Formats: sequence, C-alpha cells, structure tokens
Amino acid sequence: MAALYVSAVRTLRTRSPLFLAPRRFQSALASMKEILEGELEGIRQAGTWKTERVITSPQAASITVEGTEGNILNFCANNYLGLSSNPEVIEAGKKSLDSHGAGLSSVRFICGTQDIHRELEQKIAKFHGREDAILYISCFDANAGIFEVLLGPEDAVISDELNHASIIDGIRLCKAQRFRYKHKDMQDLESILQQTQGCRMRLVVTDGVFSMDGNVAPLRQICDLADKYNSMTFIDECHATGFLGATGRGTEEFLGVDGRCTIINSTLGKALGGAAGGYTAGPKELVTLLRQRSRPYLFSNTLPPPVVACASKVFDLLMEGEANLPKKVAENTARFRKKMVAAGFTIAGDNHPISPVMLGDARLASEMSDALLQRGIYVIGFSYPVVPKGKARIRVQISAVHTNEEIDRTVDAFIDVGKQFGVIS
Repeated sequence: MAALYVSAVRTLRTRSPLFLAPRRFQSALASMKEILEGELEGIRQAGTWKTERVITSPQAASITVEGTEGNILNFCANNYLGLSSNPEVIEAGKKSLDSHGAGLSSVRFICGTQDIHRELEQKIAKFHGREDAILYISCFDANAGIFEVLLGPEDAVISDELNHASIIDGIRLCKAQRFRYKHKDMQDLESILQQTQGCRMRLVVTDGVFSMDGNVAPLRQICDLADKYNSMTFIDECHATGFLGATGRGTEEFLGVDGRCTIINSTLGKALGGAAGGYTAGPKELVTLLRQRSRPYLFSNTLPPPVVACASKVFDLLMEGEANLPKKVAENTARFRKKMVAAGFTIAGDNHPISPVMLGDARLASEMSDALLQRGIYVIGFSYPVVPKGKARIRVQISAVHTNEEIDRTVDAFIDVGKQFGVIS
C-alpha cells in the first residue's frame, strides 16, 4: 500500500500542473537571469559600466564622497546657481514642514493642492512672462504629459533629432504625425514645415540647451520659421532656466527672443534648488486642459511642500535681483573653457556651463574620471548609450559658487591626468 502511495505522489509531481508550475517558473527565472547577466557583462566589457558614487554631504561645490578622504571638488552637478544647499532655501523648506507638512498623500485634483502650489505656479508664469503654469513631479513627467493632450492625428510634431529622451518618450505617446529634423538644421526644418502645411496644428519641439553637448538651439531662426509657416514652438529649458541670460530667464533671454516660444517646459531639479519637480508654462487654455487630461499630472502625487517652498524661495531670489548669480556662472564658464582649450583639450558646446571634454573612447573617459577623483575632482565619464558611440566625454559642469582657485585646480588636475593618459602632450 505504501509503495502505491509513493508511486502516485511521484506521478503527480511529474505530471500535475500544480507541481510543474514552480519548476517552470524556476526555469523561466533562471533563463531571465542568464540573459540579463549576459547584458551586464557586455556593459562591463565595453567599459561603459556606470558606478554610483555615494556622497556623504549636502550637494555643493565641495563635497565628501564615500571611500575618499577630505573634501572633493564637485564639477558635474546641475547645481548651476549653487543653491541646492543655500541657507535661505533650506530654511524655507524647514518652515514649510511645520506649516504645510511633509506631503499631501494625494494627487492635485483630489486633495493635493495647497496655497503654496498655486503661489509657485503663479511665480513661474510671471518669471517666464506667460499666462499660466502647471507643476509636475518632474520635467520628465511634464514632457510625458503634454504632447498627448495637445496634439491629435490631424496635427504634426516636428522634433530636433537630439532632443532629450523625455521629449522622445512624450512624443511617442501622442497620435500626431511625427517628424524629426537634423540637429539644428534649419533647412531641414523648413522642408518639413513645407511638407506639413495641410495639418491642423504643428508644433516645433527643441531643447533650449542640449545637455550632452552644451550647445544652444538656434531659437531665433526656429521662431522665425514657425511664424512663417504658422506653427507653434515648444522649448525644454532644463539646462537654461535660472542661469542662462542676464537674469536667468533662459534661452529666450540669452538669444534676445523673449516671449516668442509658445510653450516652455522646465525643471525645478537643477538650477532652481535642485530638489525635484517640473512645469509647463504657456497659454492659459493649454494649462487648464493639462489639469483636466494630462495623465502624469492626474495620476502622480503632488510635489511635497518642502520642495515647493525651496523652489519658491529660489524664484524670489532671482526675481528680487540676484542677477549676479547668472553673471558669475558665465564668468566661471569662460575661465574654465579658456584654460582647458589653452592646455590642448577639445571642449564642445556654445560657451555654456556644460563643458564636455571630448575623448572619444568610453573606457578612457571612465578611467580618466576615476583618476581625477583620486586627485580630488568629482567628474563623470559619459559614453554610449547616453551619447553616440565614439563620442565619449567627461562632462564638466560649472557653478556660480566655484571659486577661481577651484577652477584653476581642476584645470591643473585635468592637465596632469590628460598627460598621464596621452590625451595631451
């Protein structure tokens, strides 16, 4: 009898779906792990592995990093104005914890809108000279949430081929006819505008500043073409808002075309305090429709009060006359670029604080950045897929709070390491 029981159990284990399912799951899981480990090993072998260094201090021009000794000069943050750890900004965040709490536990339209959210949106609209503005949890969400709402199958969206990934993903979500023009190529843009004249609406989309190269969009020519062909313009200002232009109004101010872009999307997570958040600024009707239909806005929690308060304080500082900060960014940028070029390095970009040191080889960029860290300079090598193959670089970013001595020390470290790796002689 016992033998019959054992035989029956063995049969169940080999034939029953209840027993086979875990075995199949284990097989699928093992297969997935094997595939993913192959992908990971490929990244390691290519020299493009990205290691997350651990910072043990507030974000600033000088930081402490796990595994190193002493202070490290930070030359790779988006902290363009140096306000991420500004005492006034931090104090504003602390006060909001007492007055408005840590978070809202809600999306905006249910019970997630406080007075400070609307106040910040009004400040953003005023800062950019637009009718209204709407906050998102990030600019990635702002870019993901606009095109689907604004454009339909009878419309066309025309995008620079090197626009940010968030713009590309956002455009994929909409049903408009999609076109890409060659990077900063106005002849190609005009050709597409001519092809699409039968569309109901057309939107030309560009980054204000392209973050990997530090080059600035030819915004005047883009706006001229948009006017000529009765089209709208959209600009992503994440690497311009707060510091580009005399008062930090961004690419429009920098190029003298104030107010000509139809829509501005930007971030609170870089120059404007560096915490989190993004926004759309533009026509009131568009902003109102986004509040009704934009999925990232409707289905994501509202920005936490401390983040709102910190960003609001930064706008106060900018609008109350802290124009010396954008000026200081420009001066520091000019100093770094001039000294690096004189030393023999190739620096890409258009006199923007994003100052890519072009190297070409991915492994070289990674190993040089590690060597610079040993000399007390925090920079990161960028390679494929973040930038095209063969275009690896160390992306240096300049801040208003970097001193002349810190810039000169960084250039000297680049010279030493550049000679060590044979980049310069």
